[in-house]
Amino acid sequence: MNLYDTDFYAWANEQAALLRAGKLSAADIEHIAEEIESMGRSEKRELVNRLSVLLLHLLKWQFQPDRRGRSWTSTIRVQRVDLTSHLQDNPSLKAKLREAIQEAYVKAVITAAGETDLPESTFPEACPWTFEQMMDPSFWPGDPV
Repeated sequence: MNLYDTDFYAWANEQAALLRAGKLSAADIEHIAEEIESMGRSEKRELVNRLSVLLLHLLKWQFQPDRRGRSWTSTIRVQRVDLTSHLQDNPSLKAKLREAIQEAYVKAVITAAGETDLPESTFPEACPWTFEQMMDPSFWPGDPV
């Protein structure tokens, strides 16, 4: 067993030191490449998760207007800010937005149905909003804030 399998933190620090020293032949290139790919997948997962939370609350906002409150308002606003920041930090993810929204919407509908006791069929089959609408601070489906 090597350090990668037994102490990931120590392995990561060792690999960083080797790379900084220019000792590429001593570096664990295969595992480094795997970890970099994994980091990219994590950034996409973060995008999908944030979109899912935003979409969930937009759905609840639209389909349960009598339950609207400051908590939902705050969650929607925070997700918009966090999504903006995440996309600024990872601009290439913008090319994955359509795919991420589709994936996030499926999760949002499942969760919305569970949290509202409304059947999944209550909600549109596909996301009814554009990314621009979802991110627009003045956009609130149904009645305004």
